[in-house]
Amino acid sequence: MSIQDTVSNWEHLLEIAQKNTPARRVRRPGQSPSTAPIPSSLHKLPPNTEPPVLLYRDTNSWCPFCERVWFALEEKEIPFATEFIDLTNKPKWYTDLVPTTLVPAAKIEGKLIYESKEILLALEERFGPTLLPEDPQENAIARQWLEDAETNGVRDIAYKFLRQAPEDPHELASLQVAFEAKLDELEQLLGKYSGPYFLSTFSVVDITYSPHLDRLAANLPVYRGYHLKGNPRYPLINAWFEALKQRPAYHRVKSDDTTNNLLLRRRWGVTPIGNPLPPDPATSQEIQFRAEAAERLTDNREVALGDILKNSGVQALAVNGDTTAVKEAVDFHLRLLADYLINGNGAALPWGRVGGKDNADPTVAAIGAITLAYVRNRICAPRDMSAGAATAFRAAADKVLASLY
Repeated sequence: MSIQDTVSNWEHLLEIAQKNTPARRVRRPGQSPSTAPIPSSLHKLPPNTEPPVLLYRDTNSWCPFCERVWFALEEKEIPFATEFIDLTNKPKWYTDLVPTTLVPAAKIEGKLIYESKEILLALEERFGPTLLPEDPQENAIARQWLEDAETNGVRDIAYKFLRQAPEDPHELASLQVAFEAKLDELEQLLGKYSGPYFLSTFSVVDITYSPHLDRLAANLPVYRGYHLKGNPRYPLINAWFEALKQRPAYHRVKSDDTTNNLLLRRRWGVTPIGNPLPPDPATSQEIQFRAEAAERLTDNREVALGDILKNSGVQALAVNGDTTAVKEAVDFHLRLLADYLINGNGAALPWGRVGGKDNADPTVAAIGAITLAYVRNRICAPRDMSAGAATAFRAAADKVLASLY
């Protein structure tokens, strides 16, 4: 039996994966991104009806301001369409349309709104359920805190702390003190109402803070050796993080820690000095996330295969320029990963090295190592899949790599 026959075919893998996850995406052939998430509420629209909201957002799903609006749309279950904007080459029609030329922007029932705060407030005026308190006094407080979130300097001092060159320890220490003072202010705000949120209920204030605090919680341990999550100085901030994890909309829009850390390094060239937070082992074992990761890989396999062959360097292992065997080996290892995501359940792989320990083909092994490492590092959440699925995907890729070679 060929080693290729020891793993399920793609059609069977896709069928099993889709039975275990409701996550679906629409294909976008020849475009970036190659797939896009289907809004959870789109099914509520009558046939042949345009969604009431058109969201303009970045192609890579990195923009925290776009994430705010996406979070609100999902939380309020508003059907919407998305137009992706390449931030490195913005089309002229978009820069002509939006005075700031920035994302996000949105057309709400045909009316153009830009700036994330203004879009959030416009969604509140037009669509329920409300994410602003009904009590007039608390509603006024919410609107003030929403404004304060833009002006209180938390983001500015946080990213200055992250970007400060470590060669000046005194300046770094000073920035840390200033940053911690801002976190203390947030901790005090979270204590003004009972419950885990900024106000008495979940609101646009939580939505406004979540993308940046998520990114900081991921970045700080790696680039400053500083922990926000698990820090006893900030029990209310940590309770707030835990409360967000209970909201399905949050999981649809958030990035995973690996994506957030790679982005910081690529964007600002910051040098890591610490270790990332360990991924939640429960997340990597949840069948809904494992199945979503398998479904994404299986349904998008042709794009993944082409990307690996073009950009990973694996074609250098072709013999006499014939890439047929390389393509077959890449395809096999992608299927192996999808199969393990569906059937592996976190257990140790039983078969050892590809083809058996005594029969391992070193070229096939090398192709497999390149394939799995490349695709593990290439995925971006939530551009390619949800953060939970990305966590499961990376854990499975690591497991297969360690077990096979």
